[in-house]
Amino acid sequence: MLPAYSRILPAVEGNTTFYAVPAERTVARWVEETSPEFRFVLKFPRRITHELRLRECADEVRAFLERIEPLGERLGPTFAQLPPSFRPGDLPALRAFLQPLPREFPWGVEVRHRDFFAGGAHERELDGLLREHGVNRVIMDARCVHSGPQNTPEEIDEIRSKPNLPVRPVATSANPVIRFIGQVDPAANPPYWEPWIDVCIRWMSTGLDPYVFIHTPDNVESPALARDFAHAVRRRYAGSASA
Repeated sequence: MLPAYSRILPAVEGNTTFYAVPAERTVARWVEETSPEFRFVLKFPRRITHELRLRECADEVRAFLERIEPLGERLGPTFAQLPPSFRPGDLPALRAFLQPLPREFPWGVEVRHRDFFAGGAHERELDGLLREHGVNRVIMDARCVHSGPQNTPEEIDEIRSKPNLPVRPVATSANPVIRFIGQVDPAANPPYWEPWIDVCIRWMSTGLDPYVFIHTPDNVESPALARDFAHAVRRRYAGSASA
């Protein structure tokens, strides 16, 4: 599927790396099957983020980065998706984790503890830490799926697994990442992603290069929805540039 996908869309969110470090041959195949312009936005393995909680994980981080290094310029923001139990008191571990990461590659962090979404000191500390290290804050917007039906196993699982957190359209580095979790019905999604169009245009007008991924519970319509979103951004961005 990857060659066909990469001819239609410019980036992919690599969820498989969350579950296991890919085989060397797998990474080589990813390089062979995509153009240099294509981008992989990969997750750090859960062994690092959830089991070790970013602590005493230097060997695991080194092994993972060595494995994905052949992707080179194809690497988008590789990010740490942290569990809801990762609290403000764990920020020193995040700082120690980010410090040795090579600065020539983009990085990201997704948090899920509610204290990071309260607009107070904990959120300011997190955003300040990410800006200090040039790391992108990965933003998950699950409002759409949580407002939709819960009729299928896929819908029920998506709603259970994706917390309905406040949305913070903040950019802490050059490549903000939006993970939009929508509904199976294609028509239900544009009203929820509409505000993100203007956010992306604002970011782009200041030189930022955002990544936006569109998910649905069954992901059948996700590629078409992603193209619809991208076309809407391009049209409005071209209009704003000519105004």
